[in-house]
Amino acid sequence: MVEVAAALIWDGDRFMICRRPAHKARGLLWEFVGGKREAGETLPEALVRECREELDVLVGVDDVFMEVTHEYPDITVHLTLFNARILEGEPKLLEHCDLRWITPAEIKDYEFCPADEDILRRIESMN
Repeated sequence: MVEVAAALIWDGDRFMICRRPAHKARGLLWEFVGGKREAGETLPEALVRECREELDVLVGVDDVFMEVTHEYPDITVHLTLFNARILEGEPKLLEHCDLRWITPAEIKDYEFCPADEDILRRIESMN
């Protein structure tokens, strides 16, 4: 099982989503910024590194919003979604092909990675 850390970053009533590059697994689907934990890293450390690598921002990692385990045909992931905030920088597309700030009501307008579905339902239910 692969441990993945991801960020739920809010700006007012909107949260950040990123679109996966076409050439990657689950290409062109939307997701939360983040990635796999490397050996020796804590999940918060992995999230800080991934946000720097993917968006060139420094994030502050807060509490866990939700955890899910999802089995894809090629990989099983345990995803920990942290509440996080941008401390420094403006997001740049270093890894993803698009980035959006959306409201919970707009979730239905985007096709997300299947592992995110339970998380998105929880975000929608908060309103």
